[in-house]
Amino acid sequence: MVRVLTPLALIAKRWTPTPRTLQRAAMSAVVMSVFIIVTGGAVRLTGSGLGCDTWPKCTDSSLIATPEQGLHGYIEFGNRMLTYVLSAAVGWAIIAARSTKPWRRGLTRTAWIMFWLVMSNAVLGGITVWMGLNPWTVAGHFLAANCLLTVAVITWQRTREGDGAPRPRVPGPVRKLAWAILAVTVVLIVLGTSVTGSGKHAGDKSEVPRMPWDWTDAAHVHAVAAWAVCALAIAMWFVLRMVDAPNDIRSRSRDLLVVLVLQGAVGYVQFFTHVPELLVGVHMLLSSLTLISVLRLVLSLRERPAVPSADPLVPEPGARSDASAVTTV
Repeated sequence: MVRVLTPLALIAKRWTPTPRTLQRAAMSAVVMSVFIIVTGGAVRLTGSGLGCDTWPKCTDSSLIATPEQGLHGYIEFGNRMLTYVLSAAVGWAIIAARSTKPWRRGLTRTAWIMFWLVMSNAVLGGITVWMGLNPWTVAGHFLAANCLLTVAVITWQRTREGDGAPRPRVPGPVRKLAWAILAVTVVLIVLGTSVTGSGKHAGDKSEVPRMPWDWTDAAHVHAVAAWAVCALAIAMWFVLRMVDAPNDIRSRSRDLLVVLVLQGAVGYVQFFTHVPELLVGVHMLLSSLTLISVLRLVLSLRERPAVPSADPLVPEPGARSDASAVTTV
């Protein structure tokens, strides 16, 4: 009986990525996930959310933007095209994970989750256009993009560790505090969509529906959640020193505090300067960096050792594979 290989299995049979290549592939997915969030915000902030009249076409008769749609059409269509770049980055991560020797099935499954999130969010983006930028679908589109970013960061971290059982690096209460930071950060991001959904930048110059509350009230509630994240992050910074945590974990805690200070400063400045578009865009970028910083902190609190390979010629995950590590006899 002839065994037919899938295209991925065929590539894996002929190519083995180095650990560095695997990590770069996963990092490209992280970078593009942040980029698609920021550029999606730019579409809304320039009033180009309905620059393309429909989806998946740009108009009823054209797949691409037309001169009649002007700059808004090109901005919206350009953001749609970036989905293909994001898909390429995710595809590279999938291929690299599948081609790693020995095959890391768990890592490959995680990479595939990114692909399905990209596809589902593309459809959700189309639904958002069909519904005339309904703020609830816009919020869902943004939250789905953050789910993709979360999985991308997890995938990137998994490329830098083994497949052994997780082992804690700090006491249990410290890990619970980290999970609390993550939970409140998720609440913070969700509340941020309520500010956007009721605020000034609806995404198009036409009459777009808004969430049924005052955006300043939503901003105040959002700020409370931000202060809660800051308080927990400061507590984590002190606790990690009390338990003499490893230096890399302390660095993750410090990085989170720096990003939170920057995010808070931008948030307050944009509120008191009537939310100028540029500062809102910076705020969105820092929102992504905040989520990445929290995830990196949480993931640094445990380690996963490499599982020894049965083949001595096959490097373990995370092992060096550069020329300086090879001895020729």
